[in-house]
Amino acid sequence: MLLDKATAFIISMNKELNIDKTQTQKRIQEIQDEINQTGTYTHTTEELEYGAKVAWRNSNRCIGRLFWDKLTVRDLRHIDSEEQFVNSIEDHINDATNNGKIKPMISIYSNRIEIMNEQLIRYAGYEDKGDPQSIDTTNLAHHLNWQGAHTDFDILPLIYRINQQSLKYHTYANDLIKEVTIKHDQFPHLEKLQLKWYAVPIISNMDLEIGGLYYHTAPFNGWYMETEIGVRNFTDEYRYNKLKEIAEAFDLNTSTTASYWRDRALVEFNYAVYHSFKQSGVSIVDHYNASKQFKKFEDNEKRFNRKVTGKWSWLAPPLSPSLVHNYHKGYDNEMRSPNFLYRQAQHGCPFH
Repeated sequence: MLLDKATAFIISMNKELNIDKTQTQKRIQEIQDEINQTGTYTHTTEELEYGAKVAWRNSNRCIGRLFWDKLTVRDLRHIDSEEQFVNSIEDHINDATNNGKIKPMISIYSNRIEIMNEQLIRYAGYEDKGDPQSIDTTNLAHHLNWQGAHTDFDILPLIYRINQQSLKYHTYANDLIKEVTIKHDQFPHLEKLQLKWYAVPIISNMDLEIGGLYYHTAPFNGWYMETEIGVRNFTDEYRYNKLKEIAEAFDLNTSTTASYWRDRALVEFNYAVYHSFKQSGVSIVDHYNASKQFKKFEDNEKRFNRKVTGKWSWLAPPLSPSLVHNYHKGYDNEMRSPNFLYRQAQHGCPFH
């Protein structure tokens, strides 16, 4: 029941923020009256900010939760025009990038606005080029008459619609998206592969749930952990699948598993990703420090008598996991509110 969820949220928030019981009861009564009249209720900006931050704190798959209270929350529910929306998205990308000193940020819109992209910044995928993860979005962009250069690293346009009108796309300005060339200080052949990655991962396909209300359009970002790029994006077989080419750039013998070429290439390539970002002045964290930060987060939560939940398979890094503490303990994967939720898959043509 919506009122029950709203009440639980307000009580939890006001207790944590030391807001007195009189104000709490007054706010609950306001919400009850609004629900009785309209069937729903509206969060204040303060409630939205608190809810978004706690949603990050409750995100079971995120190892970077130590910084949950540093999230910049942009309340953009008032935006209802295309120009305002597109400008605000570009502002988010620019402000979050922050010349490389990345700021955790979320932009929350009304549900009148829909974003079709998985992330605000993604590389296109073709049958023979690019990121296979993006093939469906790329086909959708082609349907809207967008044409990429058919390279491995074409940045997809923003695909959106407002008030259930026709889908549209917006191509970002060339200087808006910061990218990092991946190179290795001891293996110059790696640079010849011309690998690069964008600086900021801005997730745009998850729902933000706060007190029973769902915000379907709430793109948010932190910064990268190096293994997200170096282990998953470039070397998963169903992604760029570049591990053998990378190993050959490191002059490793790929003809036999006895050379441990996959393992050796993976370590050196993640070293290359991390240092390439650092040399470009772009925020990134290595998996050892990310795990130490998560341990500090766990300690902080214990001090406040708050339970830490988590999904072990996401918290244990995909490179040398047994070398960090996360690997050696279990986590309760209980979902709590507020939170970020994976959107239910939509079937059928997005044009109808």
